[in-house]
Amino acid sequence: MAMTSETPSSSFRLSMLIYDTRYRSITIQILFLFLFMAGAAWLIDNTMTNLAQKGKDISFDFLGSRAGYDINQRLVDYSSDSTHARAWIVGLLNTLILAVCACVTATVLGVFAGVLRLSNNWIVSKLMTIYVEMFRNVPVLLWIIVIFAVLTEITPAPNAFRGENATSSMLLFDSMAVTNRGTYVPAPLFERSLGDINLGIVSLSTNYLVAILVIIGSVIGYRALQRNATAVQEATGNRPVTWWKSALILIAPIMIALVSMGVHLEYPELKGFNFQGGGYLRNSFIAMWLALSIYTGAFIAENVRAGILAISSGQSEAAFALGLRPNRTMSLVILPQALRVIIPPLISQYLNITKNTSLAIAVGYMDMRATLGGITLNQTGRELECMMLLMLTYLIISLLISGAMNVYNNSVKLKER
Repeated sequence: MAMTSETPSSSFRLSMLIYDTRYRSITIQILFLFLFMAGAAWLIDNTMTNLAQKGKDISFDFLGSRAGYDINQRLVDYSSDSTHARAWIVGLLNTLILAVCACVTATVLGVFAGVLRLSNNWIVSKLMTIYVEMFRNVPVLLWIIVIFAVLTEITPAPNAFRGENATSSMLLFDSMAVTNRGTYVPAPLFERSLGDINLGIVSLSTNYLVAILVIIGSVIGYRALQRNATAVQEATGNRPVTWWKSALILIAPIMIALVSMGVHLEYPELKGFNFQGGGYLRNSFIAMWLALSIYTGAFIAENVRAGILAISSGQSEAAFALGLRPNRTMSLVILPQALRVIIPPLISQYLNITKNTSLAIAVGYMDMRATLGGITLNQTGRELECMMLLMLTYLIISLLISGAMNVYNNSVKLKER
């Protein structure tokens, strides 16, 4: 009868850290970690030494001092007597509003261009090809400057709207004026104010907050209604009619809220040498918005086209066999499956839009790069601190965008059983 015995384990030796595959990877990682920490320590020490030799130190006290400069477009209250921290916040909000508007417009434009580029209509597909190749192969800074020059040079001055001999007229039933100084549009006002919420750095209007919460609640109710209709369809085979319920959920709450708060529009009027009242969009903002949207939309169009082509043609043939029209096939069958291919590169395009907003300084739009990384930096002489704050802010914004899009990507990817 054969007897087996376990081989006695050998004792640990230092040479095993290099030659034993069980420990080698850990040894290499620890070694590189120490090398990285040593390099970071040397870099920090070298920076502090050079700053000390120039009589400087790292301090962020300048954020509490008076800024002393104006910002031409802002979403919150600001004056030249405000602090540099306040100017940083104003620039950050300008960056965010520009990035959000450009991301939305570029997505809509890119989806339409990507779908139409695959159209069977030769003229339509070639026009979309020209758009994609023309805009994505020219630097975005040139498009920003070109669009800004067009808006400034071609549009009329405010005095062209004056008197009986006016050479220009307002648009949309005399509610909007496009001038070489900017575009003046109607702005909502509330007769019954609910007050403001002071958060220290910024103040939020309770009226706008209520309107946003009502819209969010309506969207949640609409999605719950659609989920219930889908459940009924899966159980009975018949989908209940929900269009009037959907319209009621989406429209009625916000209309009731707006009427209750006495919302009305304030229209711009020509007074003196310029328009007064209403909302004001500077040409620098419009140029950045259009340029980033059109430029990035060309890249998104290629992402959409690649995602659609990644779907098997059998999906379209099966949908046509069931009697679905081409537009319904694209919206209900092809695009939902193509999202798992489209979204990963789409995240990169959103990040590019956010970072490309720093080019706004070329046309005078006061974003975060122009405030914190421009005037504040020059006035205080705190180059290192301003650049550190600027890089950290862009990093946080990019990580938030990437995280939110990755969550959405996980929700639309194929679920394995």
